[in-house]
Amino acid sequence: MSKTSQHRNILLAIGGFISVIVIVGTIGYFTVDKEPTTIQGSLEVSEYRVSCKLPGRIKEIRVQEGEIVHKGDTLAILEIPEINAQEDVAKATAGATEALSDLVEAPTRKETVEAAYQLYQQAVAAMGIAEKTFGRTDRLYAEGVVTGQKRDEAQAAYTAAKAAVAAAKSQWELAKNGARAQQKEAAIEQAKAARSAVNVVKSVLKETIQVATHDGEVSTIYPKVGELVGLGSPIMSISIMDDMWGTFNVREDDLKGLKIGDTFTAFVPAFNKDIKMKVYAMKDAGSYATWKATKTTGQYDLKTFQVKARPINKFEGLRPGMSLIVKK
Repeated sequence: MSKTSQHRNILLAIGGFISVIVIVGTIGYFTVDKEPTTIQGSLEVSEYRVSCKLPGRIKEIRVQEGEIVHKGDTLAILEIPEINAQEDVAKATAGATEALSDLVEAPTRKETVEAAYQLYQQAVAAMGIAEKTFGRTDRLYAEGVVTGQKRDEAQAAYTAAKAAVAAAKSQWELAKNGARAQQKEAAIEQAKAARSAVNVVKSVLKETIQVATHDGEVSTIYPKVGELVGLGSPIMSISIMDDMWGTFNVREDDLKGLKIGDTFTAFVPAFNKDIKMKVYAMKDAGSYATWKATKTTGQYDLKTFQVKARPINKFEGLRPGMSLIVKK
């Protein structure tokens, strides 16, 4: 074989090798790069916790985990003996205060007013006699018939009679008008305070009966019957199944212009079905979720966003915690 032929064969081999590399690279570019990105999320629901404002003992639990409850349904009953005793004391105090208020506000009895008036009239009559006696004694004193001592005694009796009239008249007016305005006002305020105390105790007593504030499903019950629960401790959690959404953690280079109001299709493995979803919220997941570049040149840090979307065509059987798969 000539040198020219050998040289040609070498060039052909090199050209073929380069062609293979180009073909493999091209295939890899159009296949590997176009492989869809898979984003996995999960279904979530709103949830509220049932708790008591006061510490107590669980007397009865009327629901079970997984049970559907409606607004107003009784969920649990607590026992708080101290509050029951306080209610009795508050009611007794309120009753006594109300009676005092009614007594003060009520008009004085007719017999009492009449008796005070008769005493007043007696005092007026006595004053009239004392006045006439003093007048006669004074004239006799001027004529020198009686001594100055007798005149002074008559004058003192007349003065005392006038004072007795004034006192009797005051008692009569007090009987007519009843208690003073200040006394009435104080009694009314005491009655109001007692009624407020009773209302406060009654409102606290309502906390011993825990009811559902929204339709939902009992997801978790924490204490057992007979156990003590502390102030504000949760008794159970209720899932609001009507308020369901999906949450996804998406790296920003995978968002591809996704924005609030956009719709997309997600796959539900539990049912092997697709579901339409609409984005209603997006936010930065925080610095802890930032994807760090491994090279110092040509790459940069990428943040992760939390995307929330609600099902548009929700079907029966969807449960919180189920996986959602999105391929972009």
